[in-house]
This record gives sequence, C-alpha cells and structure tokens, in this order.
Amino acid sequence: MIRRWTPPSLTALRAFEAAARSLNFTRAAEELGQTQGAISHQVRDLEARLGVKLFERQARRLVLSEAAKRYLPYVRDALQQLRLGEDLLRGSAAQSALTVTLSPNFAAKWLVPRLGSFLETHPDIDLRISASAQHIDFSQHDIDLAIRHGTGDWPHLSVTRLISETLFPVCSPRLLAGEPPLRGPADLLRYTLIHDGDRSMWRQWLTAFGIALEETSPGPVLNWASLAIDAAVAGQGIALTRSALVARDLAAGRLVRPLAEEMPAEFSYWIVCPKANANLPKIERFRSWLLAQAQVDRIDMERQHKAA
Repeated sequence: MIRRWTPPSLTALRAFEAAARSLNFTRAAEELGQTQGAISHQVRDLEARLGVKLFERQARRLVLSEAAKRYLPYVRDALQQLRLGEDLLRGSAAQSALTVTLSPNFAAKWLVPRLGSFLETHPDIDLRISASAQHIDFSQHDIDLAIRHGTGDWPHLSVTRLISETLFPVCSPRLLAGEPPLRGPADLLRYTLIHDGDRSMWRQWLTAFGIALEETSPGPVLNWASLAIDAAVAGQGIALTRSALVARDLAAGRLVRPLAEEMPAEFSYWIVCPKANANLPKIERFRSWLLAQAQVDRIDMERQHKAA
C-alpha cells in the first residue's frame, strides 16, 4: 500500500523555526503570541512525526541537534515560499516593491549616491531602503534583499560577493598642500589620525608596515566609518578606511590616497536574499545593477592605485 504523505502542521513548523532562531522556547512563545508550553508541545509533536530529537540541552542552554540543523533550511524555505505565494496574490504592487536592508555606512557612502541611475533605468520598481546596523532576519521582516558585510557564510541563503575591500589612508587634497611631507607610512605619525570605532584599526595597519602606534595616540575617535570619512573630507586629518566606502569621494576628488600602501580587509560586502527569491526578476535586476556599479569602482580603484 502506498502511504499518502501529509504535510506537518504549519503551527508546529513556525514554532520550530522561531525556537531554532532564538534557541529559547520562552522567546519563541513571546514572538508568536503563544505560551511556552504550547511551543514545547508543538516541537514535541514535530519530533514525534520525524522520529528525531530537534533540540538538546547542553550546560543549561538549548542547542540544535544535527538533525535539526539539516531540517531547518528546508523549513525556512517552505515558510518563505508561502510568503512569496501571498505576495503573488496581492497583485502587482507587491511585485514591484523591493525592500533592501544594509548598514548605514554602506547606504550613505556607497548606495544612496548612486540610486539615481537605478531609478532612471528601472522606474517600475518601488525601491525601499532600510538602513540597519544589525543583520535582519528575512523570516521575521518584510525584506527582499540585504547587502551584508562579513565572511559570506550564510548557507541557508543565496549569497553573491559584491565587493572585496582593501584598507588604505585617505585625506583631503588640501591637507597635502602644506607640511610635513608624506612620503611613506612612517610619516603618518606626524599627522592627525582619524579613528573609526577605536584606535585598533590604525594600529594593526601601521604594524603591518613595521610602525608602532601608541595606545593613547592622539586623534578623534568616531563611531561610524562614514563620519570618519566626512572628517577626512573636511581636512581634519587622515582616515584609514575601506575601499568601497570612499570610492565616490576619491572619484570626485574630495579625497586622495596619499600613499600607495594598502592591505586586504577582513570582510567583504555580499548580496544576500532567501534562496526561494533569488530568481525573482526584481531581485535579479537590482543584483545585476549592483554588480555593474561595483565593477566600475574596481576599474577606478585600480587606476587610482597605480597613480598613488
């Protein structure tokens, strides 16, 4: 006899996904508006159906079992497909809206200055930008696509490398008009250094070129990379920054590279979206536009590096 397959309870799948994301039944219950006991019961029912344990307790904390780690991407994809189906039924307005999340730094210094060209060539797409310092969970927010800064290790998502970065000093061209001369990395210590977040990035960069920077070195510390770049544009000192964030300012001549020395950045920028949505026309069009813009930057950076 052929056994007819019936799908698991959607309530149980949502309970499992929420609990897997937070690794806490109480937080999952609060998120879904249920009791902790209801979440626990739904997870147990799903475990009984699958014949495996989905959660284990280790040192007073909840962890996913190996079976759960294999199962979770399929559950997330299924829930995302259901959301996509609802969007299709809502009509053309939902299909034309494209919501993108990214960091405030990348939004201010890379994406927003270029948006005019995308809007001109894709007037039918209702683009919505949501800047956030945190990585947004696609399953909990109405987000189509993200531009993330990191290693690219998000196996349950569709991931495309956008930009690999390097670190190098930048300053206003006005700053180089005076003294002292700036001929090599050691000369940087004679200038005001602008720090992004803390002084560790400058210290690591200078150490790579054999130069020591004191723990209490002078220079302002700004908590956003975009602010450090703007301070350099204003002639307040020399900033150490990532190549993607200064591409436009370099191209416009607001900043220059006083030295040719650079080093690879630890992380890259990635275009990220749920696998179920990766081939949607609006996402394909935006992704292609992003990659084309990044290619223009690469060509300009290579030219500027040779000239530095």
